[in-house]
This record gives sequence, C-alpha cells and structure tokens, in this order.
Amino acid sequence: MAGSFWHSSHYQQWLLDKQDLLRERQQDLKVLSEEEYQKILIFFANFIQSLGEQLKLRQQVIATATVYFKRFYSRNSLKCIDPWLMAPTCIFLASKVEEFGVISNSRLITTCQTVVKNKFSHAYPQEYPYRINSVLECEFFLLEMMDCCLVLYHPYRPLTEYFSDIGHEDTLYPLAWRIVNDSLRTDVCLNYAPYLVALACLHIACVIQKVDLKQWLAECNVDMDKILEISRQILALYDLWKNYDEKKDIAGILEKMPKPKTSPTTTPTTAGPDGSQQLQQNQHQ
Repeated sequence: MAGSFWHSSHYQQWLLDKQDLLRERQQDLKVLSEEEYQKILIFFANFIQSLGEQLKLRQQVIATATVYFKRFYSRNSLKCIDPWLMAPTCIFLASKVEEFGVISNSRLITTCQTVVKNKFSHAYPQEYPYRINSVLECEFFLLEMMDCCLVLYHPYRPLTEYFSDIGHEDTLYPLAWRIVNDSLRTDVCLNYAPYLVALACLHIACVIQKVDLKQWLAECNVDMDKILEISRQILALYDLWKNYDEKKDIAGILEKMPKPKTSPTTTPTTAGPDGSQQLQQNQHQ
C-alpha cells in the first residue's frame, strides 16, 4: 500500500482534469444530456450503496466500489459494459482490496437479485440477469482499465483528523460525514484530492449549522477557490435532487442510455451458462 497520498497512483494517475472527463463522455453525450448522464451515475451509485448495505460492508468499501465504477466510465462509454454488471463487480473487487474479505459468489448474485427486485424494480422490472462468471470476467476488464491502481484515499480519514483539531464533533461531524457520502454522487472524487473534498464538506456543514470556522480554514493554507468549486458541485447535486423523482424518471433515462448490442441472458442455452460470451462482445465493440 502506498505510504502517502502524494506517492500513490491515486494522486499520480487518477486525479482527472474536468475537460478530459467531459471529452471522454462525448460519445454518450450524443445520446444523453449532461443532466441525464449525471442522473445515471447517481442512480448506480445508489445501487452500489444499497448492495453494500445489504452485504453489511463498511462505508469505506462502498466508497471504493463507487470510485472504481466512476473511474471505469471516465474512460469508457456506458455501452462498453452494462453498468448493472459493473456495479456488483466493483463491490466484489473493493471488498478484497479494502481487506473486508471475499464475498461468496452465491451471496453476491443472490444479493443483486434481491436488491434489484425489492428496491430497483422501478428501473429494472426483469430478473437480474448476470451470474458470477460474468462478474469474474468483468473484474478482469476493470483491473486492466485501472492498470491495477487499486489503492484509494477517501475524505473520511482527513475529515476525522480535522475534527480532532477543531472539536464540534457532536453537531458537525455526522453532517459532514453524510456530505462526504453524497459527494460520491458527483465528479469531485475524480477531480480533487480527498483532503480538499473533506474540507469542502466541512465548509458546507459549517454553513448549514452556522458554525464560524473561517479563521481555522484560513490557517489551513489551502486553495479556497478549489474548496468553493467542490462545494459548488456538491450543492448543485442537492439542487438537482430537489426536483428529481428517481422512481418516476429513471426508467426513461435508462431506456435512452447507450447499451451493449448484445443483451444479457439468464438461459444457458443461448450463450453459455454465465453470459460471459456477451460480455466479451460488448467489451470489444
């Protein structure tokens, strides 16, 4: 594991420029508006969160899985690999990287089927179509795309360190932690160092709770323009949520989403017992 963030692959290879991110998404943005694209990423972040909670994973494992998911689609079109398959694959890999332990194959797929049926049937009314061999093959593509850069740094640890310095833990800390979780629904985890994201979430929590930490922030000697930009992106997420009814809108957006030409199947007679043939076709289109 990298000794510090500054020597890690996270810092050296995976802090992405916003313009590069936008350029990589152009193929999908020919079909979707930027807002629709963002809603798709929010939806699958919520799916990953629900899978993780059902599997009783630590929040750090869920956060790692979410960033892996966002990294994959920062370099690939949504039609490259079905996000319904990529989401549990990211959970599967993150649980091993974060030393939570390997999730059993049957438990992973059973949990996907249960969560899709009970919580996401408004978006996917059919039975969850993938089996474990598809996840294992998808994991290979994910590892290859990330060049095995698997160690992530999250805002949770710097946030905890800041609170040990400033106090206010009873009122501010739980709120700031929730804002960090919400920030995973934006691109800030791809664009900015985790300590900056932590400071921005702390800043938003201070504004909400009317706690004055301006002097403390000034003494941190950080680029306040970046803090304000991160804050702006998170607040834009909250603005989007105000008028967004996911259960009503997401099915239509997912219908527009670019898809692999070959659909998954649950029947072994058409493409093998696990759908792996389709995954290979999708990847190389």
